[in-house]
Amino acid sequence: MSTQRDYYEILGVPKNASDDEIKKAYRKLAFKYHPDRNPGDKEAEAKFKEASEANEVLSDKQKRARYDQFGHAGVGGNSAYGGASGGNPFGGSYSFNGQSFNFDFGGGEGGFDDIFSTLFGFGNNRTQRRRGADYRTVLTISFEEAVFGTTKTVQVDGKELKLKIPAGIDDGQSIRLRGRGGPAPDKTGEAGDLFVQIHVRPHKTLTREGYIILSEHHVSMIDAALGCEVEVETVDGKITMKVPAGTQSGTPFKLSGHGVPMRGEERGPHIVNIIVDTPTNLSKKQKELLEEFRTAKKRGFWG
Repeated sequence: MSTQRDYYEILGVPKNASDDEIKKAYRKLAFKYHPDRNPGDKEAEAKFKEASEANEVLSDKQKRARYDQFGHAGVGGNSAYGGASGGNPFGGSYSFNGQSFNFDFGGGEGGFDDIFSTLFGFGNNRTQRRRGADYRTVLTISFEEAVFGTTKTVQVDGKELKLKIPAGIDDGQSIRLRGRGGPAPDKTGEAGDLFVQIHVRPHKTLTREGYIILSEHHVSMIDAALGCEVEVETVDGKITMKVPAGTQSGTPFKLSGHGVPMRGEERGPHIVNIIVDTPTNLSKKQKELLEEFRTAKKRGFWG
């Protein structure tokens, strides 16, 4: 019998970790072990699924509360990758003369009556409705698609499903399609759900923090001192931005309305961090000019 690892241990966070700490820990592991980065690596794939399962539970307040109280039994055991779901902490299995029987003490259909009916042929003759397995898959989209939203096609049991991805979705979030999972074991049950976890492909120059898009732009020491105009790459294309004279390295500039959609048509900002490059290979003439500048500054000709 295999023993499941503790979800907090999998993500490397304490049991009192905040939602933000859990999110950051999961993102780090998902990025490290994602199948796109480790093609054919079964160990990395297993670790990615393990981290996804832990995040699925710990990022949900209700599931986390059940897990903290009842452990894996409280969230349905291995439900994150097929099998039973529902998370009843009072469910389990019973073995009798080599046969296994599922049971549920949580009220409603099932329970002791069904166990005795199965074992000894009597009871209330109710049929326990069993639900189909939940399916899970990972869908990779571009940075721009995550910002503006898109429509993708996913395949489930040989069938193609159209999936609408909302604008502003973040890496690691999941979309739930009810009834698109595994079929019920019998006609009276319900089909399981399909969970599509979104992986956002990293952008070459842009990053994101919530509704804010971040980037860096390098300028020369002369341009920073005298001021200049630069072309900044955004998700909306290139935008001309003015860099005032005397700008220091690390100065942030805000491009309003060029970030991630928040509500309605409102969007967050794009923050551009200016990096001033210090020259390393100076000609003799350039060195002389800088020496003159330093001398003039010492004499009080420059502020």
